[in-house]
Amino acid sequence: MALSTPLSQMSIALPTGLDRSSRSMIKVQSISFTDKSWSPLLRLDSKSRSLSVHKRSTICMSLQQASRSKVAVTPLELEDPKETPLNLYRPKEPYTATIVSVERIVGPQAPGETCHIVIDHDGNVPYWEGQSYGVIPPGENPKKPGAPHNVRLYSIASTRYGDSFDGKTASLCVRRAIYYDPETGKEDPSKAGVCSNFLCNAKPGDKVKITGPSGKVMLLPEDDPKATHIMIATGTGVAPYRGYLRRMFMENVPNFKFDGLAWLFLGVANSDSLLYDEEFAGYLKDYPENFKYDKALSREEKNKKGGKMYVQDKIEEYSDEIFKLLDNGAHIYFCGLKGMMPGIQDTLKRVAEERGESWEQKLTQLRKNKQWHVEVY
Repeated sequence: MALSTPLSQMSIALPTGLDRSSRSMIKVQSISFTDKSWSPLLRLDSKSRSLSVHKRSTICMSLQQASRSKVAVTPLELEDPKETPLNLYRPKEPYTATIVSVERIVGPQAPGETCHIVIDHDGNVPYWEGQSYGVIPPGENPKKPGAPHNVRLYSIASTRYGDSFDGKTASLCVRRAIYYDPETGKEDPSKAGVCSNFLCNAKPGDKVKITGPSGKVMLLPEDDPKATHIMIATGTGVAPYRGYLRRMFMENVPNFKFDGLAWLFLGVANSDSLLYDEEFAGYLKDYPENFKYDKALSREEKNKKGGKMYVQDKIEEYSDEIFKLLDNGAHIYFCGLKGMMPGIQDTLKRVAEERGESWEQKLTQLRKNKQWHVEVY
């Protein structure tokens, strides 16, 4: 089809009301992009082939306006509290929120399924970047007849303004936990993760009981906008970093103008397992001086010894630069499975010794300076 209008000056209009049976939804609210028109979340994921946008409306975007513009967020009162919001809702009296959307965010060759889940808390369960929500799945605790299930904690994968930038939603990044019988090789539904399967199977409008928010160790320090933040994750451990990066590079937050360095190391099995890759690639393109992004694909890449490429191998590649940044006050964060830490610690210890340093002394100093942040599960 011939175009009479230059592409860069065109607007894109999409009607609402996509067929839910295909798990495609359009829900958009009007968002100001620092005096420019924009929609809060329009993403056509090449892996899931699903279009996900929040709040009903029509999308209108000038393609010239997309680069380096930031989203206006509301309510700005969320910037006011000096004290971290903690445990506003507890297991005995959880808050009943509503599922907005559930989207598979990995490709067909990924081992397992990971979903991005948006939850509407209507502004009643505010949180800060780096905190977690607890989720209580429906049903009865099999170990305590008559009692509800135990709370499962999930790192929040959005900023305090949520994916719709209105302070009313929170997003979780959840991998469906399934169990395969080692003898038969078949899936055993009776041993599947209760909470992760509940969340990944949820439909828009379903209710979910949440607690929290909880946690202080992964809060993003904002006292120095020129600080360096080194973020290391395996799999869904990338969740809090998505929140950090959206706050740094996507949102127009009046009292936080990030001009430092954010460096993300993400370890996953293969390219189809990458989480939020297109979002991170966008930051890399728009903010090359402020963002670095390194991936370790264990089933597709080899380390320098010919073995599988794990995140600790990628860290070793850049160890001199990382240690120099730490010496200059950089914050370093670790989030993911507990199994990631021994390999990373061994790598850092080996590198420190090669530099003639004591890793134990260095780690003690990093902790004392509040540069060391760990949340593993």
